[in-house]
Amino acid sequence: MPLLWYMCNNGTCCDVRLRKSNVVVVQYRDEGYLVLDGLLSPEECDALRDRMSEITEQMDVPEHCRTQFSTDHDEQLKKQGNADYFITSGDKIRFFFEKGVFDDKGEFIVPKEHSLNKIGHALHAYEPLFKAVTHSPKVQVMTEPSCCEGLQCIYIYIIMVFSITFFGTVGGAVLIHGEVVHRSAANTSDASRHVYTFHIMESQNTIWSPENWLQPTEELPFPSLYT
Repeated sequence: MPLLWYMCNNGTCCDVRLRKSNVVVVQYRDEGYLVLDGLLSPEECDALRDRMSEITEQMDVPEHCRTQFSTDHDEQLKKQGNADYFITSGDKIRFFFEKGVFDDKGEFIVPKEHSLNKIGHALHAYEPLFKAVTHSPKVQVMTEPSCCEGLQCIYIYIIMVFSITFFGTVGGAVLIHGEVVHRSAANTSDASRHVYTFHIMESQNTIWSPENWLQPTEELPFPSLYT
């Protein structure tokens, strides 16, 4: 289970740690990404997977809330644009599904564990294991500055007409600059892509745009990483 981090646009949250290697600094600033192997232990990854299996098995989603998640622009507008279930999920744990996992009556036609596209967006707040990872000293240190081989998880575009390929490792992390163009294609393999993704932004002298769909709430303000 790799971690996928989206870092602040100005890159300042990486500077302190990354000064130790000018090569790494140059790569991050020029290419907008870093691959960090071994951030989490295999045991930590297994614990996260086990807990996610429990959450998935226990989920009870009403039919009218069985929202398909899509990164396609037109499908986003169609499926999610007016869906309160998605828009109000910033301070909750909710389930979003792949295409073709329900029959005409809204019943599952695939195993629950294979039906999900994502679970969002407040695991870091309400699930102790995920909260511990998100706010762990290992992550905090990195901000002061194998997957299945052949299983495509993400495309990162260095130049708009080219993309790069790299292999991740179990417990590794991919740091992605906030301005990097990237995408994930549909998973058509028989292997699941287990990734825990969280976003980090610099809070000092930064204003969170009111136009962003995900907004902090009174119940769950954006937490400081150092908590």
